[in-house]
Amino acid sequence: MQSEQYLEKVYAGFLGMNIGIRLGAPVEPREWTYEKIRDVYGEITGYLKDYRIFSADDDANGPVFFIRALYDDATGRALVPQDVGNAWLNYCREGIGMLWWGGESVSTEHRAYTNLKKGIPAPESGSVEQNGLILAEQIGGQIFIDTWGLIFPGEPKKAADYAGKAASVSHDRNGIYGARFIAACIASAFTASSMQEIIESGLSAIPVDCEYARLVQAVKHFYEKNPGNFRIGYHYVEEYWGYHKYPGECHIIPNAGICMLALLYGEGDFAKTVEIAVMCGWDTDCNAGNVGTISGVFGGLDGIPRRYRAPINDVIVASSVSGYLNIVDIPTFVKELALLKYEQERSQPPVILKKAVKQGEVYFDFSLPGATHGFKTNNPFKTILRHTQGKGFQQPGSLEVLFDRMTSGDSSKIYWKPFYRRAEFNDEKYKPVFSPKAVSGQTAAFQIFLDQWRGQPLHLTPYIRTTFAQKDLELPVICLENQAWNRIEFRIPDTEGDLIDEIGCKISSPSPVYNRAFGKLYLDEFHIFGPACCTIDFSKQSKEFQSVTPFAHHRGSWELKGDALLCRAEGNCSSYTGNYYAKNYSWSAEWTALEGESHLLLFRARGIMRHYLAGFDGKGFVSLYRNDFGLEKLKTVSFEWELGRAYHIEINCSGPLFTFLIDGTPILQGEDGRFAYGMFGMGFLQPGAAMIRSMTINTSESI
Repeated sequence: MQSEQYLEKVYAGFLGMNIGIRLGAPVEPREWTYEKIRDVYGEITGYLKDYRIFSADDDANGPVFFIRALYDDATGRALVPQDVGNAWLNYCREGIGMLWWGGESVSTEHRAYTNLKKGIPAPESGSVEQNGLILAEQIGGQIFIDTWGLIFPGEPKKAADYAGKAASVSHDRNGIYGARFIAACIASAFTASSMQEIIESGLSAIPVDCEYARLVQAVKHFYEKNPGNFRIGYHYVEEYWGYHKYPGECHIIPNAGICMLALLYGEGDFAKTVEIAVMCGWDTDCNAGNVGTISGVFGGLDGIPRRYRAPINDVIVASSVSGYLNIVDIPTFVKELALLKYEQERSQPPVILKKAVKQGEVYFDFSLPGATHGFKTNNPFKTILRHTQGKGFQQPGSLEVLFDRMTSGDSSKIYWKPFYRRAEFNDEKYKPVFSPKAVSGQTAAFQIFLDQWRGQPLHLTPYIRTTFAQKDLELPVICLENQAWNRIEFRIPDTEGDLIDEIGCKISSPSPVYNRAFGKLYLDEFHIFGPACCTIDFSKQSKEFQSVTPFAHHRGSWELKGDALLCRAEGNCSSYTGNYYAKNYSWSAEWTALEGESHLLLFRARGIMRHYLAGFDGKGFVSLYRNDFGLEKLKTVSFEWELGRAYHIEINCSGPLFTFLIDGTPILQGEDGRFAYGMFGMGFLQPGAAMIRSMTINTSESI
């Protein structure tokens, strides 16, 4: 398989998964039975709800974050279940987001997380012996594993092996067999010539006598005798394999039957497949997501209708502890998956693919067919956005912007969102949190080709928008050269403690009515990079999705009090923000300790279980800690600090060297090379309270 073909199929599979999730989510709860879906919506042929932005979903969170075990632990060796268990502990904030926290006796994922937290390792954490058969065989085993199938194209056994290990963190028996089956189907879809061949690959990855295999064979035989009407098939599955036969909140076996119905009766047609999965009810987002991945890979990008692809707009959001990683640009993510594939093969990826992924930077090359990278316009009447092939600056693609007969007074924004607010979502599902991907001091650059057919010269004004003030900060107007590529580059201005939620350009023209501006722009190589210097003013922040912007909180109480953040810890707790790949930086705050003896700046955080801390540590001391799935004190020095007094505390990181300063004076210096990059934030190791103001981050490089 050619690398371009592989990448496009991964793109189609991941888009397919997210389309299925978005299509099925509105009718997921048990109130939406097969009959109610049929009676209310009839034959489904498009999205059921028009989301402003689709909120985070566990069906997407798991595939995006649990595969990070290959970055964090399983490097240069085969994956083991505890690697994925570590990813659970490192990226999941306890009790909020990421997973369904439905109670340890009801939610398999909640139970598995608690087991891991108690020190019960995977796969014991998900075993029947530990949790009982009912919890072990709920649906979660197969809904988090799509990405394992995507990185092993044409290798169904290997995909199944890795997916099975990942699923064993939380599930067992049929719960694991479902993971193996779905992952094998995804891997097989890259090379298979029929859906029947894909299903046979899935069956080859699980025991022939297991209940999951018996179900698949039974539905397959029923379909062969009764093709053409999936509703007959649904009644067969409901009678012999329905929810009434399997205890628990959401058992895997009935839903596996729906997946089989959708794959068979969908007959290789992507839209038909995900629609059937939703019309059959039960766990609609999970089932449509899984079959969406399989049929997306099988049919490729050409098989996904625009009505399903356009609303996705190449963006999903997630709800891990990293607000930076939670803003997922789909084309970039699938390129990262492709690089993982080459890494697993121990082979060299194409140079062009390596250049397209710039960790710690925003870089969009529009090289994948149909890619929009989340760009929007505020004036779709005057400016129409779409992807075009063959007009790219260096790559064969760009964002095409048709400006339609603009006159003096007309204006359109063309922008990308580096940050999101609660008001942009329809619901609170899975509590996504965000750290802005564009901040003051960084450089923004992009290429613009102007193809103007008539009218006065087009004016382009780079701008950013601050999210609290809702104010556009404009840079000098640029007159574009027609029939040429124009490089636009500017330094992002100081937002004075506010966050940026739009970055792009405004286009306008002084054209009169009798000679209106008409033509096209082509945007390529959109890039945000370089050192940053920004502040966080808490008087310009909000508490949204149970976190204070722009932080993700892991335990503790965090509230806004005027221009300050009031933190209360009942025990160990922490809070995170910033570029996940930030390397050398200084991180400071005005910190007033109100109660307790543990008040620490957190830095180079690779997650909840991997980071450093430095600060007040017991009466009369300042300490440096490393947390790597276990806390270790690296250094302690004496310093008489007081409750109720405001201190300006700062940590400087340069390579392996760390300096902790109080009121500008170096107090502690340490050295450790374990973590070369990571987020920043705050931490408490004991009960306490603090008032924090005026946070500042200065980075000397992008990563």
